[in-house]
Amino acid sequence: MSQTQTSSQTHDVVVVGGGLVGKAAALLLSQARLSVALLAQPAAALPGTGGTGGTGGTSGDMWDARIYSLSSSSQALFERMRVWQAVDPARVNPVYDMEVFGDDRGSLHFSAYQAAVPQLAWIAESSNLERALDAALRFSPQVQWLDARADALEVDAAAASVRLSDGKTLRASLVVGADGAHSWVRSTAGLDGSVRPYEQLGVVCNFRAERSHRDTAFQWFHDGEIIALLPLPDQHVSLVWSAADDHARHLLALDPNELADRVGTFSSGELGRLTPVSSRAQGFPLVLSQAKRLIAPRVALIGDAAHVVHPLAGQGMNLGLRDVAALGDALAGRESFRDCGDAAVLRRYERARKEDIGSMALTTDGLHKLFSTSSPIAKFVRNAGLDSVNMLPFVKKFLIGRALG
Repeated sequence: MSQTQTSSQTHDVVVVGGGLVGKAAALLLSQARLSVALLAQPAAALPGTGGTGGTGGTSGDMWDARIYSLSSSSQALFERMRVWQAVDPARVNPVYDMEVFGDDRGSLHFSAYQAAVPQLAWIAESSNLERALDAALRFSPQVQWLDARADALEVDAAAASVRLSDGKTLRASLVVGADGAHSWVRSTAGLDGSVRPYEQLGVVCNFRAERSHRDTAFQWFHDGEIIALLPLPDQHVSLVWSAADDHARHLLALDPNELADRVGTFSSGELGRLTPVSSRAQGFPLVLSQAKRLIAPRVALIGDAAHVVHPLAGQGMNLGLRDVAALGDALAGRESFRDCGDAAVLRRYERARKEDIGSMALTTDGLHKLFSTSSPIAKFVRNAGLDSVNMLPFVKKFLIGRALG
Protein backbone atom coordinates (compact mmCIF):
# COMPACT_ATOMS: atom_id res chain seq x y z
CA MET A 1 0.00 0.00 0.00
CA SER A 2 1.36 3.39 -0.96
CA GLN A 3 0.63 6.58 0.97
CA THR A 4 2.12 8.98 -1.55
CA GLN A 5 0.00 11.48 -3.43
CA THR A 6 0.57 11.98 -7.14
CA SER A 7 -1.35 14.31 -9.46
CA SER A 8 -4.51 13.05 -11.17
CA GLN A 9 -5.13 9.34 -10.51
CA THR A 10 -7.49 6.73 -11.92
CA HIS A 11 -8.87 3.81 -9.88
CA ASP A 12 -11.68 1.29 -10.05
CA VAL A 13 -13.07 2.45 -6.68
CA VAL A 14 -12.59 5.41 -4.35
CA VAL A 15 -13.57 4.69 -0.72
CA VAL A 16 -14.26 7.84 1.30
CA GLY A 17 -13.89 7.20 5.03
CA GLY A 18 -11.09 5.64 7.04
CA GLY A 19 -13.06 3.93 9.83
CA LEU A 20 -13.48 0.20 10.27
CA VAL A 21 -16.13 -0.14 7.58
CA GLY A 22 -14.21 1.95 5.06
CA LYS A 23 -10.97 0.06 5.64
CA ALA A 24 -12.75 -3.28 5.43
CA ALA A 25 -14.34 -2.25 2.12
CA ALA A 26 -11.00 -1.08 0.69
CA LEU A 27 -9.30 -4.34 1.67
CA LEU A 28 -12.07 -6.64 0.43
CA LEU A 29 -12.33 -4.88 -2.93
CA SER A 30 -8.55 -4.84 -3.35
CA GLN A 31 -8.50 -8.60 -2.76
CA ALA A 32 -10.92 -8.87 -5.70
CA ARG A 33 -8.10 -7.33 -7.80
CA LEU A 34 -9.71 -3.91 -7.98
CA SER A 35 -7.63 -0.75 -7.79
CA VAL A 36 -8.78 1.18 -4.70
CA ALA A 37 -8.06 4.66 -3.36
CA LEU A 38 -8.82 5.00 0.35
CA LEU A 39 -9.42 8.52 1.65
CA ALA A 40 -8.62 7.92 5.29
CA GLN A 41 -9.49 11.38 6.56
CA PRO A 42 -13.20 12.20 6.87
CA ALA A 43 -14.73 14.62 4.43
CA ALA A 44 -15.40 18.15 5.70
CA ALA A 45 -18.22 18.13 8.24
CA LEU A 46 -21.57 19.53 7.24
CA PRO A 47 -22.58 22.74 9.04
CA GLY A 48 -23.67 21.98 12.58
CA THR A 49 -22.81 18.29 12.49
CA GLY A 50 -19.55 18.42 14.44
CA GLY A 51 -17.77 15.93 12.18
CA THR A 52 -18.40 12.30 11.41
CA GLY A 53 -19.11 11.07 14.90
CA GLY A 54 -17.50 8.31 16.96
CA THR A 55 -16.83 7.88 20.63
CA GLY A 56 -13.07 8.20 20.67
CA GLY A 57 -10.22 5.80 21.25
CA THR A 58 -8.26 4.75 24.27
CA SER A 59 -6.90 8.18 25.30
CA GLY A 60 -4.41 6.33 27.48
CA ASP A 61 -7.07 4.09 29.05
CA MET A 62 -6.62 0.38 29.45
CA TRP A 63 -9.45 -0.46 27.05
CA ASP A 64 -10.97 1.36 24.09
CA ALA A 65 -14.12 3.39 24.55
CA ARG A 66 -15.24 1.91 21.25
CA ILE A 67 -16.13 -1.74 21.82
CA TYR A 68 -18.01 -3.79 19.22
CA SER A 69 -20.10 -6.93 19.45
CA LEU A 70 -19.21 -8.82 16.29
CA SER A 71 -21.65 -11.36 14.89
CA SER A 72 -20.60 -14.63 13.29
CA SER A 73 -21.04 -13.09 9.84
CA SER A 74 -18.69 -10.23 10.75
CA GLN A 75 -16.07 -12.60 12.11
CA ALA A 76 -16.42 -14.71 8.96
CA LEU A 77 -15.80 -11.61 6.82
CA PHE A 78 -12.62 -10.83 8.75
CA GLU A 79 -11.52 -14.44 8.27
CA ARG A 80 -12.34 -14.24 4.56
CA MET A 81 -10.07 -11.19 4.31
CA ARG A 82 -7.36 -13.02 6.35
CA VAL A 83 -7.57 -10.32 9.03
CA TRP A 84 -9.08 -12.23 11.97
CA GLN A 85 -5.86 -14.22 12.35
CA ALA A 86 -4.00 -10.94 13.02
CA VAL A 87 -6.40 -9.71 15.70
CA ASP A 88 -4.87 -9.93 19.18
CA PRO A 89 -6.79 -12.86 20.77
CA ALA A 90 -5.84 -11.74 24.29
CA ARG A 91 -8.06 -8.66 23.83
CA VAL A 92 -11.09 -10.43 22.35
CA ASN A 93 -13.81 -12.18 24.36
CA PRO A 94 -16.42 -14.66 23.13
CA VAL A 95 -20.05 -14.40 24.25
CA TYR A 96 -21.51 -17.78 25.10
CA ASP A 97 -24.62 -16.57 26.92
CA MET A 98 -26.82 -13.49 27.06
CA GLU A 99 -29.09 -12.51 29.94
CA VAL A 100 -31.82 -9.92 29.36
CA PHE A 101 -33.80 -8.54 32.29
CA GLY A 102 -37.02 -6.53 32.10
CA ASP A 103 -37.98 -3.74 34.45
CA ASP A 104 -40.06 -6.13 36.51
CA ARG A 105 -39.37 -9.83 36.82
CA GLY A 106 -39.32 -10.71 33.14
CA SER A 107 -36.12 -12.25 31.84
CA LEU A 108 -34.70 -13.93 28.78
CA HIS A 109 -31.67 -16.20 28.40
CA PHE A 110 -29.85 -16.95 25.14
CA SER A 111 -27.30 -19.76 25.06
CA ALA A 112 -24.81 -20.66 22.34
CA TYR A 113 -24.90 -24.27 23.57
CA GLN A 114 -28.69 -24.50 23.30
CA ALA A 115 -28.60 -22.89 19.85
CA ALA A 116 -25.83 -25.30 18.72
CA VAL A 117 -23.48 -22.50 17.66
CA PRO A 118 -19.85 -21.97 18.75
CA GLN A 119 -20.59 -18.55 20.27
CA LEU A 120 -23.24 -15.82 20.10
CA ALA A 121 -20.77 -13.02 19.36
CA TRP A 122 -17.24 -11.74 19.85
CA ILE A 123 -16.48 -8.57 21.84
CA ALA A 124 -13.52 -6.63 20.45
CA GLU A 125 -11.98 -3.17 20.62
CA SER A 126 -11.99 -0.89 17.60
CA SER A 127 -8.22 -0.37 17.82
CA ASN A 128 -7.55 -4.12 17.85
CA LEU A 129 -9.56 -4.60 14.66
CA GLU A 130 -8.11 -1.50 13.01
CA ARG A 131 -4.51 -2.58 13.67
CA ALA A 132 -5.19 -5.87 11.91
CA LEU A 133 -6.86 -4.12 8.97
CA ASP A 134 -4.05 -1.56 8.71
CA ALA A 135 -1.44 -4.31 8.60
CA ALA A 136 -3.28 -6.04 5.76
CA LEU A 137 -3.77 -2.78 3.86
CA ARG A 138 -0.07 -1.97 4.12
CA PHE A 139 0.74 -5.13 2.15
CA SER A 140 -1.92 -4.57 -0.53
CA PRO A 141 -0.42 -3.13 -3.73
CA GLN A 142 -3.97 -2.53 -4.99
CA VAL A 143 -4.72 0.11 -2.33
CA GLN A 144 -3.60 3.74 -2.54
CA TRP A 145 -3.96 5.25 0.96
CA LEU A 146 -4.47 9.02 0.82
CA ASP A 147 -4.54 11.13 3.98
CA ALA A 148 -6.70 13.72 2.25
CA ARG A 149 -10.17 15.24 2.37
CA ALA A 150 -12.72 15.23 -0.41
CA ASP A 151 -13.95 18.67 -1.49
CA ALA A 152 -16.08 17.99 -4.56
CA LEU A 153 -17.76 15.10 -6.36
CA GLU A 154 -18.74 15.11 -10.02
CA VAL A 155 -20.32 12.26 -11.94
CA ASP A 156 -20.63 11.71 -15.67
CA ALA A 157 -21.62 8.74 -17.81
CA ALA A 158 -18.13 7.26 -17.82
CA ALA A 159 -16.84 7.82 -14.27
CA ALA A 160 -16.93 9.79 -11.03
CA SER A 161 -14.36 12.43 -10.13
CA VAL A 162 -13.43 13.33 -6.55
CA ARG A 163 -11.51 16.56 -6.09
CA LEU A 164 -9.31 16.64 -2.99
CA SER A 165 -8.60 19.58 -0.71
CA ASP A 166 -5.07 19.85 -2.14
CA GLY A 167 -6.44 20.25 -5.66
CA LYS A 168 -5.66 16.74 -6.88
CA THR A 169 -8.38 14.70 -8.57
CA LEU A 170 -9.28 11.02 -8.32
CA ARG A 171 -11.27 9.45 -11.12
CA ALA A 172 -13.00 6.11 -10.61
CA SER A 173 -15.86 3.94 -11.78
CA LEU A 174 -17.38 3.97 -8.29
CA VAL A 175 -17.26 6.13 -5.16
CA VAL A 176 -18.11 4.35 -1.90
CA GLY A 177 -19.36 6.53 0.95
CA ALA A 178 -18.12 5.07 4.25
CA ASP A 179 -17.75 8.44 5.95
CA GLY A 180 -20.07 8.03 8.91
CA ALA A 181 -23.41 9.28 10.13
CA HIS A 182 -22.80 12.83 8.87
CA SER A 183 -21.69 11.55 5.47
CA TRP A 184 -20.37 14.10 3.01
CA VAL A 185 -20.76 11.58 0.18
CA ARG A 186 -24.41 10.94 1.04
CA SER A 187 -25.23 14.65 1.14
CA THR A 188 -23.28 15.49 -2.02
CA ALA A 189 -24.95 12.64 -3.93
CA GLY A 190 -28.41 13.84 -2.88
CA LEU A 191 -29.15 10.74 -0.78
CA ASP A 192 -29.94 12.37 2.56
CA GLY A 193 -32.99 10.69 4.07
CA SER A 194 -34.74 10.55 7.43
CA VAL A 195 -33.12 11.31 10.78
CA ARG A 196 -34.99 10.90 14.06
CA PRO A 197 -33.16 11.64 17.33
CA TYR A 198 -34.02 9.33 20.23
CA GLU A 199 -33.25 12.15 22.69
CA GLN A 200 -30.83 9.75 24.34
CA LEU A 201 -27.06 9.46 24.65
CA GLY A 202 -25.08 6.26 24.67
CA VAL A 203 -22.82 6.42 27.73
CA VAL A 204 -19.76 4.17 27.41
CA CYS A 205 -17.15 3.24 30.01
CA ASN A 206 -15.10 0.19 31.01
CA PHE A 207 -14.78 -1.56 34.38
CA ARG A 208 -13.14 -4.52 36.04
CA ALA A 209 -15.70 -6.73 37.77
CA GLU A 210 -15.29 -8.31 41.19
CA ARG A 211 -16.97 -11.51 39.99
CA SER A 212 -16.53 -13.39 36.73
CA HIS A 213 -18.84 -12.37 33.88
CA ARG A 214 -18.84 -16.02 32.71
CA ASP A 215 -18.49 -14.90 29.07
CA THR A 216 -22.03 -13.55 29.34
CA ALA A 217 -23.48 -10.32 27.95
CA PHE A 218 -25.98 -8.70 30.32
CA GLN A 219 -28.76 -6.24 29.50
CA TRP A 220 -31.23 -4.50 31.78
CA PHE A 221 -34.28 -2.44 30.76
CA HIS A 222 -35.16 0.13 33.41
CA ASP A 223 -37.55 3.11 33.21
CA GLY A 224 -37.11 3.51 29.47
CA GLU A 225 -33.31 3.19 29.60
CA ILE A 226 -31.10 0.27 28.64
CA ILE A 227 -27.95 -0.81 30.46
CA ALA A 228 -25.65 -3.35 28.81
CA LEU A 229 -22.45 -4.89 30.17
CA LEU A 230 -20.38 -6.69 27.57
CA PRO A 231 -17.67 -9.18 28.58
CA LEU A 232 -13.99 -8.42 28.00
CA PRO A 233 -10.96 -10.52 28.98
CA ASP A 234 -9.68 -10.76 32.55
CA GLN A 235 -13.04 -9.96 34.18
CA HIS A 236 -13.37 -6.62 32.43
CA VAL A 237 -16.72 -5.38 31.12
CA SER A 238 -17.76 -2.61 28.77
CA LEU A 239 -20.77 -0.46 29.64
CA VAL A 240 -23.22 0.89 27.08
CA TRP A 241 -25.97 2.84 28.88
CA SER A 242 -28.67 4.27 26.63
CA ALA A 243 -29.96 7.10 28.81
CA ALA A 244 -32.27 10.07 28.32
CA ASP A 245 -30.32 13.22 27.46
CA ASP A 246 -30.58 14.94 30.86
CA HIS A 247 -29.83 11.75 32.80
CA ALA A 248 -26.97 10.89 30.43
CA ARG A 249 -25.34 14.28 30.98
CA HIS A 250 -25.60 13.67 34.71
CA LEU A 251 -23.94 10.26 34.31
CA LEU A 252 -21.15 11.74 32.21
CA ALA A 253 -20.44 14.32 34.91
CA LEU A 254 -20.06 11.69 37.63
CA ASP A 255 -16.71 10.66 39.03
CA PRO A 256 -15.85 7.23 37.50
CA ASN A 257 -16.20 5.53 40.90
CA GLU A 258 -19.64 7.10 41.39
CA LEU A 259 -20.68 5.89 37.95
CA ALA A 260 -19.40 2.42 38.82
CA ASP A 261 -21.57 2.40 41.95
CA ARG A 262 -24.57 3.59 39.93
CA VAL A 263 -24.09 0.83 37.35
CA GLY A 264 -23.70 -1.73 40.13
CA THR A 265 -27.02 -0.65 41.64
CA PHE A 266 -28.94 -0.76 38.37
CA SER A 267 -27.41 -4.14 37.47
CA SER A 268 -28.48 -5.58 40.86
CA GLY A 269 -24.86 -6.27 41.78
CA GLU A 270 -24.73 -9.10 39.24
CA LEU A 271 -20.94 -8.84 38.87
CA GLY A 272 -20.09 -7.55 42.32
CA ARG A 273 -18.14 -4.35 42.80
CA LEU A 274 -17.09 -2.59 39.60
CA THR A 275 -13.73 -0.77 39.42
CA PRO A 276 -13.32 1.86 36.67
CA VAL A 277 -10.51 1.37 34.15
CA SER A 278 -11.53 4.37 32.05
CA SER A 279 -10.65 7.89 33.14
CA ARG A 280 -14.08 9.23 32.18
CA ALA A 281 -17.24 7.99 30.54
CA GLN A 282 -17.91 9.17 27.01
CA GLY A 283 -21.23 9.82 25.29
CA PHE A 284 -22.65 9.88 21.80
CA PRO A 285 -26.14 10.83 20.55
CA LEU A 286 -28.52 8.04 19.56
CA VAL A 287 -30.55 8.45 16.38
CA LEU A 288 -32.45 6.40 13.85
CA SER A 289 -31.41 7.42 10.36
CA GLN A 290 -31.62 5.94 6.90
CA ALA A 291 -30.46 7.28 3.57
CA LYS A 292 -33.04 7.91 0.88
CA ARG A 293 -31.39 5.16 -1.13
CA LEU A 294 -28.14 3.22 -0.86
CA ILE A 295 -27.06 4.16 -4.37
CA ALA A 296 -26.87 7.07 -6.78
CA PRO A 297 -25.14 7.26 -10.19
CA ARG A 298 -21.65 5.80 -9.55
CA VAL A 299 -22.09 6.09 -5.77
CA ALA A 300 -22.80 3.45 -3.09
CA LEU A 301 -23.25 4.01 0.65
CA ILE A 302 -22.16 1.60 3.37
CA GLY A 303 -22.13 1.60 7.17
CA ASP A 304 -23.34 4.62 9.14
CA ALA A 305 -23.37 6.68 5.95
CA ALA A 306 -26.29 4.47 4.88
CA HIS A 307 -28.05 3.73 8.18
CA VAL A 308 -27.81 4.22 11.93
CA VAL A 309 -29.90 2.11 14.33
CA HIS A 310 -30.37 2.08 18.10
CA PRO A 311 -27.48 0.21 19.79
CA LEU A 312 -29.73 -1.90 22.03
CA ALA A 313 -29.08 -4.97 19.85
CA GLY A 314 -25.42 -4.17 19.23
CA GLN A 315 -25.88 -4.59 15.49
CA GLY A 316 -24.74 -1.27 13.99
CA MET A 317 -21.21 -2.38 13.06
CA ASN A 318 -22.47 -5.79 11.92
CA LEU A 319 -24.94 -4.12 9.54
CA GLY A 320 -22.09 -2.07 8.09
CA LEU A 321 -19.85 -5.09 7.62
CA ARG A 322 -22.71 -6.94 5.92
CA ASP A 323 -22.92 -3.93 3.56
CA VAL A 324 -19.23 -4.44 2.79
CA ALA A 325 -19.71 -8.14 2.08
CA ALA A 326 -22.75 -7.52 -0.14
CA LEU A 327 -21.01 -4.77 -2.12
CA GLY A 328 -17.97 -7.01 -2.57
CA ASP A 329 -20.17 -9.84 -3.84
CA ALA A 330 -22.02 -7.53 -6.25
CA LEU A 331 -18.78 -6.18 -7.75
CA ALA A 332 -17.08 -9.58 -7.90
CA GLY A 333 -20.13 -11.14 -9.59
CA ARG A 334 -20.65 -8.45 -12.22
CA GLU A 335 -20.54 -9.31 -15.93
CA SER A 336 -17.28 -8.63 -17.75
CA PHE A 337 -18.86 -5.82 -19.78
CA ARG A 338 -20.00 -3.89 -16.67
CA ASP A 339 -17.69 -1.64 -14.66
CA CYS A 340 -17.85 -1.19 -10.87
CA GLY A 341 -20.22 1.76 -11.05
CA ASP A 342 -22.66 0.23 -13.52
CA ALA A 343 -26.25 0.99 -12.47
CA ALA A 344 -27.34 -2.65 -12.72
CA VAL A 345 -24.50 -3.76 -10.43
CA LEU A 346 -25.34 -1.10 -7.84
CA ARG A 347 -29.04 -2.03 -7.91
CA ARG A 348 -28.08 -5.63 -7.08
CA TYR A 349 -26.19 -4.37 -4.05
CA GLU A 350 -29.13 -2.23 -2.92
CA ARG A 351 -31.62 -5.09 -3.34
CA ALA A 352 -29.35 -7.45 -1.41
CA ARG A 353 -29.28 -5.08 1.59
CA LYS A 354 -32.84 -3.75 1.64
CA GLU A 355 -34.52 -6.43 3.78
CA ASP A 356 -31.73 -6.77 6.35
CA ILE A 357 -31.42 -3.02 6.93
CA GLY A 358 -35.17 -2.46 7.03
CA SER A 359 -35.90 -5.31 9.44
CA MET A 360 -33.09 -4.34 11.80
CA ALA A 361 -34.22 -0.70 11.88
CA LEU A 362 -37.83 -1.79 12.48
CA THR A 363 -36.85 -4.26 15.21
CA THR A 364 -34.54 -1.98 17.18
CA ASP A 365 -36.91 0.99 16.89
CA GLY A 366 -39.86 -1.16 17.95
CA LEU A 367 -38.00 -2.54 20.96
CA HIS A 368 -36.94 0.96 21.97
CA LYS A 369 -40.54 2.17 21.81
CA LEU A 370 -41.80 -0.83 23.78
CA PHE A 371 -39.26 -0.47 26.57
CA SER A 372 -39.36 3.33 26.75
CA THR A 373 -43.12 3.42 27.40
CA SER A 374 -43.94 3.80 31.09
CA SER A 375 -47.59 2.74 31.07
CA PRO A 376 -48.51 -0.27 33.28
CA ILE A 377 -49.95 -2.12 30.27
CA ALA A 378 -46.75 -1.73 28.25
CA LYS A 379 -44.72 -2.79 31.27
CA PHE A 380 -46.81 -5.94 31.66
CA VAL A 381 -46.60 -6.76 27.95
CA ARG A 382 -42.83 -6.40 27.68
CA ASN A 383 -42.06 -8.42 30.81
CA ALA A 384 -44.58 -11.11 29.94
CA GLY A 385 -43.13 -11.14 26.44
CA LEU A 386 -39.61 -11.81 27.74
CA ASP A 387 -40.88 -14.70 29.84
CA SER A 388 -42.91 -16.10 26.92
CA VAL A 389 -40.00 -16.03 24.49
CA ASN A 390 -37.80 -17.64 27.14
CA MET A 391 -40.11 -20.65 27.13
CA LEU A 392 -40.11 -21.03 23.31
CA PRO A 393 -36.81 -22.59 22.15
CA PHE A 394 -37.65 -22.34 18.44
CA VAL A 395 -38.33 -18.59 18.73
CA LYS A 396 -35.08 -18.08 20.62
CA LYS A 397 -33.18 -20.02 17.98
CA PHE A 398 -34.71 -17.81 15.26
CA LEU A 399 -33.71 -14.65 17.15
CA ILE A 400 -30.17 -15.96 17.63
CA GLY A 401 -29.98 -16.74 13.93
CA ARG A 402 -30.89 -13.15 13.12
CA ALA A 403 -28.29 -11.83 15.54
CA LEU A 404 -25.59 -14.09 14.09
CA GLY A 405 -26.19 -12.49 10.68
